[in-house]
Amino acid sequence: MSKIRSMRRYGFLASSIGVTCATALALAPGLPTASAAARARTGPAADTAASAAASATVPGSTLSLPLAPVARDRASGAAGAAEQGLYRADVRHFSLVGVVWDNPDTQLHGSVQVRTRSAATGAWSDWQDVDTHNADHGADPGTAERTTGHLRGATAPLWVGDSDGVDVRVRADTGDHGRGAADDPPVPLPSGLRLELVDPGDPGDPGDSGASGGSQADGEAAPAAGAPADDQSRTGELSEEATAASAANADLAPLGATEIPALDREDTENELLALRGDELTERQRAQPHIGPRPRIVTRRGWGADESLRAHGFVYTKKVKAAFVHHTASGNNYRCSQAPSVIRSIYRYHVKSMGWRDIGYNFLVDKCGTIYEGRAGGVAKAVLGAHTMGFNSNSVGIAVIGTYSRSKPSAAAVTAVARLTAWKLGLYGMNPRGKTYLKSGGGNLYQKGKNVRLNVISGHRDGFATDCPGKQLYGKLGSARKAAARYQGR
Repeated sequence: MSKIRSMRRYGFLASSIGVTCATALALAPGLPTASAAARARTGPAADTAASAAASATVPGSTLSLPLAPVARDRASGAAGAAEQGLYRADVRHFSLVGVVWDNPDTQLHGSVQVRTRSAATGAWSDWQDVDTHNADHGADPGTAERTTGHLRGATAPLWVGDSDGVDVRVRADTGDHGRGAADDPPVPLPSGLRLELVDPGDPGDPGDSGASGGSQADGEAAPAAGAPADDQSRTGELSEEATAASAANADLAPLGATEIPALDREDTENELLALRGDELTERQRAQPHIGPRPRIVTRRGWGADESLRAHGFVYTKKVKAAFVHHTASGNNYRCSQAPSVIRSIYRYHVKSMGWRDIGYNFLVDKCGTIYEGRAGGVAKAVLGAHTMGFNSNSVGIAVIGTYSRSKPSAAAVTAVARLTAWKLGLYGMNPRGKTYLKSGGGNLYQKGKNVRLNVISGHRDGFATDCPGKQLYGKLGSARKAAARYQGR
């Protein structure tokens, strides 16, 4: 290896580390910016007005509409009626839907179905199920992000493509969570049910109409990370928030970069010595087990509106494990639409659910493109909100789609293996090994319990959930073997 060669190639490396740290310290964690607070949801009318006023500079919008009891329940006037819904054939364009409610600790025991009208063809879709089991994602109990008082319960988001009409129905289970007799009383629905219609903003791709029904072959090339000149989220002068997010990666790419380029094995090992050399043992210095760094599209690359998230970044001590997820947002997207899907999920997590940022540290699309998730630096131990109880000292990787019945693409599984080989290698972790994480509290393990887990685990290993879906979970063994091979083990 040639450390000198690496330092020449990254001449900005040493100085930029200082810039990154200084920027992170200057922006202490806190509430969203004043501009974001001004756009806080206070009802459909206020949100519409705020979105219109900010449309020139802020991509995307969220329309929040209250659900109401269906006809047979209206007479009772009960907030927890057995069925609530909404039909609107005339709304502004949106591409992602979800349902939220007041209390994040309340579960929705029931079903949510939605159908939407295509803005391109005017045709209504079939009824689609929305995943209601979303309480397993989120910040750990007792953490600052969890105790803001702004959080809401929510279903998983569902990508529906460019739409202008919506019909939604939420039905409560009967007693015993739907397993009781037909005449059992329904389990009350959560209070404050609202439908969230999310517009991701200009996709920045003239060929991407956003229409649902598109698909892309597993082997199709991923879109370039660059953006046209009129995409203000990715070009022009960086805002303070965007500068901070980009500076967190300044030891890997220039300020304002839309992607972090791939490195070969030798340069990745040299980079490891430059980044974490003081923490490595003599044996690790002689034989660093780390996979080649994969190409990663930055937040600027997928068009994140940095004014939405909270100020600053929150870190944990290290990365001991990776939790693999699926977004449960459906598979009906083209890979060229992946940035739009991510922008929608980001907006849903922050504006609709009340999180400080998108929950996942990384996302992977069906073509194997890797995207930076929560801000703070892809090489750093950023605290996410992906596996309740085990967010500390871990990284959350979400494959975009729903993989309970559908198999993930080979490209996506390979991307997970390459990403974990690099990310876990930065912290000396063996992808085929085991590790211990202390539970922060959840529905499987009590708070404070040391739990032995695979270094690459599925979400369901830390929380009672279907995530990442049976089909993706079944591929984790292959991902572990491949990641270890990329590390040279």
